[in-house]
Amino acid sequence: MANLLDSIKKTNDIKKIPPEKWDRLAQEIRDFLVSNVSKTGGHLSSNLGAVELTMALHLALDLPNDEIVWDVGHQSYTHKILTGRKEDFPTLRKYGGMSGFPKRSESPCDVFNTGHSSTSISAGVGLVKARDLQGQRHTIVSVIGDGAMTGGMAYEALNNAAKLKSNFIIILNDNEMSISPNVGGISNYLNDIRTSDSYISLRDKIYYSMNDSMPQAVDRIRRAKNSLKQLMIPGMYFEDLGITYLGPVNGHNIRDIIRAVNDAKQLKKAVLIHVITRKGKGYGPAEKHPARFHGTGPFDVATGLPEGHKDKADWTDVFSTVMIKMAQRDPKIVAITAAMADGVGLKRFRNIYPDRFFDVGIAEQHAVTFAAGLAAGGLTPVVCVYSSFLQRAYDQILHDVCLQHLHVIFAIDRSGLVGADGATHQGIFDLSYLSSIPDMTVMAPKNKWELSDMMKFADRYDGPVAIRYPRGAAYDGLEEFRPDVRYGKSEVIYEEEDILLYAVGSMVETAVKVRSALKDRGLSCTLVNARFVKPYDTEMLDELAPSHPLIVTMEENTVSGGFGDNVLRYFAEKQMDNRILNIAIPDTFVEHGNCDILRQVTGIDEATVTARILTEWAGIGERRGK
Repeated sequence: MANLLDSIKKTNDIKKIPPEKWDRLAQEIRDFLVSNVSKTGGHLSSNLGAVELTMALHLALDLPNDEIVWDVGHQSYTHKILTGRKEDFPTLRKYGGMSGFPKRSESPCDVFNTGHSSTSISAGVGLVKARDLQGQRHTIVSVIGDGAMTGGMAYEALNNAAKLKSNFIIILNDNEMSISPNVGGISNYLNDIRTSDSYISLRDKIYYSMNDSMPQAVDRIRRAKNSLKQLMIPGMYFEDLGITYLGPVNGHNIRDIIRAVNDAKQLKKAVLIHVITRKGKGYGPAEKHPARFHGTGPFDVATGLPEGHKDKADWTDVFSTVMIKMAQRDPKIVAITAAMADGVGLKRFRNIYPDRFFDVGIAEQHAVTFAAGLAAGGLTPVVCVYSSFLQRAYDQILHDVCLQHLHVIFAIDRSGLVGADGATHQGIFDLSYLSSIPDMTVMAPKNKWELSDMMKFADRYDGPVAIRYPRGAAYDGLEEFRPDVRYGKSEVIYEEEDILLYAVGSMVETAVKVRSALKDRGLSCTLVNARFVKPYDTEMLDELAPSHPLIVTMEENTVSGGFGDNVLRYFAEKQMDNRILNIAIPDTFVEHGNCDILRQVTGIDEATVTARILTEWAGIGERRGK
C-alpha cells in the first residue's frame, strides 16, 4: 500500500487526498512525527494533538493566500509537513536547519513568527485590518491553545477583535482545560441556523423592519434570545464580548472542523471555534505523560524513555533542592511560576508545600505584580521563570517591584544560549534589561554550590534580587573556592598579572579553560568570578587595573547594554587607559542549534576567546614597543 504522506510534496497537495483516506493520512503523520522527533527532539505532544485540526484547516483554506497564525507555534509540525517541508525534518531544530516554530523566512505559509504565548489573536487582528484596508478578501485564522488563553494579552486582543466588522476566525484548541461541556445536538443545531445565509438574511430583515415600528418588541426578543443562549449555548463569555462562538467541535473529526470553518467564513465579524483535542494523541507515552513530551529530547519510541542518562545534576535540579531547603527554614518563602512548574524545577516544591506554590498560568506580567503584592504583604516570593519569558514583564519588574524596593527574588532559568528552541527562547538579554533598572541586584553563580549560596543570600537581602543561571548540567568545578557571598563583591580565584579575565556566571567555566590555554603560551592571567553584575565590584577593578593592561569581560549575554558595556563605561569615566575586550554575544538574534555550535558562531567559545585575547595582547605589545 502506497504511503499517502509521500504524495504531499507542496502546499495544497492534501486536497488531492480523498476524504475516505484522511484518517489514514492522519495516522501516517503521527507515525512520522513520533519517528522523527524521537531522533531530533522537539515538541511532540502538542503536535500529535493538532494533526486533524491542521489537516482540516489546510483542506478548508487556500494557502498561502489564506493565512494562519499559530500561537506559540510549537504545534506547527503538521503544518510544515503539509507545506512541503517533510524532507527537512531530519534537520529540525539543528543549526542551519528547520525551525521548531513558524518562520516567515522558511515558507510563505508561515505568515507570522511565533514562539512566545498569547500573541496570535493580536497578530490576527492586525492582519485583518491590513487585509481590509487594502481591499483584499482572503481568510485569516488565529489558532490559540487553552493554555495560551491564560495570558492577558489574549484578552486584550479579544476585546479588540470584538469590534471587527469583517471576518476573522479564532480557533481555540482546547486540549486540557474544560472550558465548556459539549451539549451535543442542540449546540450543533444552533450553530447551523446562526451561521446560515438564510438565517442571517432573515434575521437582519426582521430586525430592521421591527426596530422601526416596534422597538420594545425587539428589545424583548433580544433579551429572550440572550436568556436562551445562556441556557443552551456554551462560550457565553465570548458571545457577551461580541464574538460569535461555535462549538465545541471534536478536534479529531476533520469533517466537523471543516464544516465549522466554512460556517465561520460566512460571518462578517470575529468568530471563535472551540475545538476539543487530546495532547499526545496516538502515542501512548505522550498521552499518558503529555507534559514530559511537551518539549523532549531524543527518546526510545518503544518505551518513551529519554536516550542516555544524566551524569550530573542540572542547574534546575540544584535550584529545586535549594528551594525546598529554604522553605523548610523560612516559612515566608513562596514560589510562583507562569505555567512552567516542571520546567523551572518546582514540581517537588508544589507537592511538599501546595499552599505556598502558585501557578498563575502563562501570565508573566501578572506573576511579577502578584509577587510584588505578596512581598508587600510580608512574604518572600521567588518568581521562577525562563529568561526569555521574564522579559515580557519588564515594566512590572521596574514599576511594581523595584520602584517600591520590594523583596522579590527572581530565579531566572535558561539564561544564556538555550539551543534548539532558537531566537524566541535564547536567554541572552536579561543582564542588559535587568541592569537598566534602578534598585535591582543581579547575580550569576559560577557553579552549583554558588547557586545555593546566592539563593540563601537573596533570602537574607532586603530588596529585589535576580539570580540568573543557564540550562543544562551544572558546573561542578572550582569546588574548593567558596567564600561567603558579600553584597557587590567579586571573587578573585587566581591572581597573577598582565591579563584579567573578568567572567560572569556560566562563562567562569570557559574562563578557566581560556586561562589554561593562555598559560600554555606563556601568558599569566588573573581570573575573577564577577558574582555580581549589578552592582559590580569597582574596588577590585581599581586595585587590579594598574597591573593588568588588558581586561577581558566575559558574559553569555548580548554585547549591547551588557556587563562588558558597563565595565567599559566605568574605565572611560575614570579615564584609565587599560584595554577592555568585551567577550559577549553579538548584537543580533541567535537562531536555533546545538549550544556548542552556537557558542562558536557567536564567538564565546574557548578557542575563539583565546584567539581574540592573543591578538589583543599582541597589539598591546606592539604599542608598548613603540
